Amino acid sequence: MRSKLLALPLFCLTLHAEVKVLKNFTLIDGNGGAPAANAAMIVNNGRIEWIGPVAQLKTPAGAEVVDLSGKYVMPGIIDLHTHLGATVDLTQSADNLTEKNVENDLKTYASYGVTSVLSMGTDKDFVIGMRNKQRNGRPGETRIFTAGHGFIYTGGYGGLAGVNTGVSTKAEVDGQVAQLAAQKVDIVKLWLDDHLGEQKKMPYDIAKAIIDDAHKNKLPAAAHIFYLADAKQLVNGGVNGLAHSVRDKPIDQELIDSMKKHGTWQMAATLSREASMFVYAQTPPFAADPFFMRGVSANVATTLKSANHQKTMAADPHFAHYREFLDTAEKNLKKLADAGVKFGMGTDSGPPGRFPGYFEHWEMELMVEAGLTPSQVIQAATKNAAEFLKAKDLGALEKLKWADLIVLGKNPLDDIKNTRTIEAVYIAGNRVK
Repeated sequence: MRSKLLALPLFCLTLHAEVKVLKNFTLIDGNGGAPAANAAMIVNNGRIEWIGPVAQLKTPAGAEVVDLSGKYVMPGIIDLHTHLGATVDLTQSADNLTEKNVENDLKTYASYGVTSVLSMGTDKDFVIGMRNKQRNGRPGETRIFTAGHGFIYTGGYGGLAGVNTGVSTKAEVDGQVAQLAAQKVDIVKLWLDDHLGEQKKMPYDIAKAIIDDAHKNKLPAAAHIFYLADAKQLVNGGVNGLAHSVRDKPIDQELIDSMKKHGTWQMAATLSREASMFVYAQTPPFAADPFFMRGVSANVATTLKSANHQKTMAADPHFAHYREFLDTAEKNLKKLADAGVKFGMGTDSGPPGRFPGYFEHWEMELMVEAGLTPSQVIQAATKNAAEFLKAKDLGALEKLKWADLIVLGKNPLDDIKNTRTIEAVYIAGNRVK
């Protein structure tokens, strides 16, 4: 079964009886508790109608019955930091950001068990239309959550050229936030960074105006940050989520206390993003992994093995520091988790070299490498992420929630890499092939 899935990166849905019964599996429900052996689930019209021990199962007449003996079932993965549709192979541009390319990304994410993504601020308006179409019916692909177009400082760091135009005064903020609110975006995104001193950074008063306007419009606000000092300012200013780890230095108790006081989430640590900054200076260890290869083109596979490409990556003037940034990000995530700060899972996947689908599994591996348990990581990528999104019918395998789930051949609580033993993915109760 697994080999067939790996050989078929194309996406479709298998539609059978509206009532399905999955049985004889070990349940990992996303809530962080112990797995439940010999479990069963009844799915009706895409939602979980009943879930419990197989001994108590009453199979409805006419239901499609799927025997999952020896398998493990966990909720679908939710990524809180992605960028949809703008990259083809290793080239990112606003021209690439088409409905077809967004659909291709959604298909790829779905095939890797990533059943919901939050696209963080580089979307054209049509992406919001795609999201609305999903929510007006029963989704048949990875679910879209979106920040629409995020806020950069005019001429400064962040965004996608041709999509994010920038603001230079507080007066420009009101109208743009109001437009996003009218589109009912899921979150407001801003970039506060100077790209290691190379670009202009958004002034804090503009960032604060964006946060305040988002809250006036009953929207959460999230920020791209790099520096500890910026994280402190934004958390004190009411930002709801940090979209990256602090990477310039170890976090301190002041930041931890402030995040707990304000209820600020480390919504995404984006450890795989940090690793991607140096891993391509040689042939990456996953270049021969079929689980990775099935999600990329032959052109990408060839380029990643190219000496010229590797030389270009290693020539980055900041290359010597990228491993250090990853190490700092990992330690800061562990410190926040130990202190009880809420955290989710996010990758910053979508831009060149940050591959949809594979990066979520690599991110979870790196989170364990940072010192978290597989159970903590799975909860971050399912229940916690849904909580951050206020998506009450996602994130855990419970009665009345959508049946977004992954069937695995091995137990991910034993080894987080076992999230890669995907044998089936279901979105809204329908199996993804």
